[in-house]
Amino acid sequence: MTSLGQAAELFFEESAKIAGISDSLKSLLITPHRETRVEIPFLKDNGELQICIGYRIQHNRARGPMKGGLRYHHHVDADEVRGLAALMTWKTAVVDVPFGGAKGGITVDPRTLSIPEQERLTRRFVDEIHDIIGPDRDIPAPDMGTSPRTMAWIMNQYQKFHGFSPGCVTGKPVELYGAQGRTEATGRGVGIVTLALLRQFGKSVEGTSFAIQGFGNVGSFSAAWLYHSGARIIAISDISGAILNRDGIDIPAAQRHIETSGSLEGFDGGKAISNEDLLCLDADVLIPAALGNVITKDNAADIRAGFVIEAANGPVTPEADQLLQQRNIVVLPDILANAGGVTVSYFEWVQNQQYFRWDLSRVREELERSMTRAFDQVWSTSRERDVSLRTAAYLLAIDRVSRAVELGGF
Repeated sequence: MTSLGQAAELFFEESAKIAGISDSLKSLLITPHRETRVEIPFLKDNGELQICIGYRIQHNRARGPMKGGLRYHHHVDADEVRGLAALMTWKTAVVDVPFGGAKGGITVDPRTLSIPEQERLTRRFVDEIHDIIGPDRDIPAPDMGTSPRTMAWIMNQYQKFHGFSPGCVTGKPVELYGAQGRTEATGRGVGIVTLALLRQFGKSVEGTSFAIQGFGNVGSFSAAWLYHSGARIIAISDISGAILNRDGIDIPAAQRHIETSGSLEGFDGGKAISNEDLLCLDADVLIPAALGNVITKDNAADIRAGFVIEAANGPVTPEADQLLQQRNIVVLPDILANAGGVTVSYFEWVQNQQYFRWDLSRVREELERSMTRAFDQVWSTSRERDVSLRTAAYLLAIDRVSRAVELGGF
């Protein structure tokens, strides 16, 4: 199966060919600025020593400090982090925030670690990379397996080397210089651009059916925002399986169930189906909001939704993307669809740099303005160039990054 890194490069290559950029510039844009791999030894609660491998890959800094999440997952490897770092370069450019792209990860299953063990692991990782990150260099953020608490540990450890610097990381707790609305931002952004897409096809969210794979941070906030906007969400899922209710799932009830039980298992708001079956339901809109590579050449022919919104990173492989295009299924690409998180991370960074806090209403208003503007630009480019929304998004991003590279000088 195509890896995230390979997929990011394939999508870039296709769009770069249409953009007509030179081979030398193309090589410069695809090659990471820096790749760091570190060994992270830390003590377990039982006194044993565990060693993990950590990565921070910095892809491009032409448009500003590099920006990207930090994930803790047992499948993390250099290729995955490299692909996600490139995606961040294009994502920040699509929504036109003045950042470059980076990504980090540690190969570990955080569920096997206690909270004190996670803290020791995080602090040792910062010890290894503190000299290549910072508010004007590279700004980490939460991702899969990490949280605002993880970001608080990073900020605290970084400050031991560099002094008070709340802008060294985003996605922090609000009590520690975080931004209001950051936790909901990615999911809320998914909802904003989904409604913008439906409007272009003369559709209203009221009564439109949605299937959402993944009910973590992104999936749950997407579901809640769409539910309160009038959507009929017929299926949701998490690692325990999926729930189907064609009359519409009570999303607040599902959220309450997860708060008390930890997963959707046992939720009585519909009948149990598999995560794989959810992808192929007869729904108007499919939102893969979990892992990458869930829609492949093997199941693309079974997708029945008219719209696929990539709330996760890389949920549709390049082969599947071509098959969906041939079937006139509209795909809203990840570098636009899930860019709400990095957009509000930018707002948090701005507040930290200015030592001035925005209220929640301003964060939400600015997010809606930014996401809507980005969608409109991608939609216009798609129509003008007669290309898919994914290619249009990449064309915009490549143009902005390449111009920054050329204007800044080689």
